[in-house]
Amino acid sequence: MANVNESLDKLTSDIAGCLGVALVDYESGMALGTKGSGLNLEVAAAGNTEVVRAKMRVMEALEIGGGIEDILISLSSQFHLIRPVGKSLFLYVAIDRKNGNLAMARHVMKSVGDDLKI
Repeated sequence: MANVNESLDKLTSDIAGCLGVALVDYESGMALGTKGSGLNLEVAAAGNTEVVRAKMRVMEALEIGGGIEDILISLSSQFHLIRPVGKSLFLYVAIDRKNGNLAMARHVMKSVGDDLKI
């Protein structure tokens, strides 16, 4: 069982090339916690809230059951991963593409998400 700060610390320490992390409430778009530098994580939280909401609307319109496991956005120099946790939260991680390991990042995010208690 981990709290928000412990969870964000684990993400930044265990994900190679991690640029920043956030725990976000996608109902409000507010970050409950952030860690990292070089990115405006408040803006990223708000913007990625729209990504999650849009995907949920599309799944509903297509009558796709189940939930979102994760969302990957591949940029030329970064990977951005979004992983829903709980009822209305998601973890967001930005990774430097040169130094990161996408498979390991997904593994760490799942583990942290499973242990997170709000």
